[in-house]
Amino acid sequence: MAAAADKTKKSADKDKAAPSRRPVLVIALIAVVAAAAAGGAVWYFTQAPHAADGAPATSAKPKAPPAPAQYFGLEPPFVVNLNGPVDGPRYLQVEVQLMTRDSSALEAIKTHSPALRARLLMLFSQVTPDQIADRAGKEKLQAASLAEVQKVLLAETGKKCADDLLFTSFVTQ
Repeated sequence: MAAAADKTKKSADKDKAAPSRRPVLVIALIAVVAAAAAGGAVWYFTQAPHAADGAPATSAKPKAPPAPAQYFGLEPPFVVNLNGPVDGPRYLQVEVQLMTRDSSALEAIKTHSPALRARLLMLFSQVTPDQIADRAGKEKLQAASLAEVQKVLLAETGKKCADDLLFTSFVTQ
């Protein structure tokens, strides 16, 4: 029985001692978490700024404005017979402007304008009225025309030269 009393007395002593150690342990744990948070904050604010996708953000230097656009009109307007049935539009008249930002490219466009006109005439004459009936069709023709122009200029000069092709007039009849 004495042994049982000793065990009860020892466990009571442990219960008295344990509560005094717990606040020290909790305070130490809070101090470690606070130190880790402070270290994380220091690391975060000293790193280089990053964009939303995780890539390093570019420096705050403003971009140089692009060179001014220069336009060259392929004159006279293109007039072609449209492919397709007799009922409906049979003619297409298009005014085309080529845009570049390089003055040497503008000279190349002027030099090779007869070849550009010939290729565009062939392209426009293959169009059917239903292909250009809506905006999407006109934009598709515009993209195909730019690709054709760039193909000719790349073959002749080694550069695409033309940055954009614009229809400044578009009439079907």
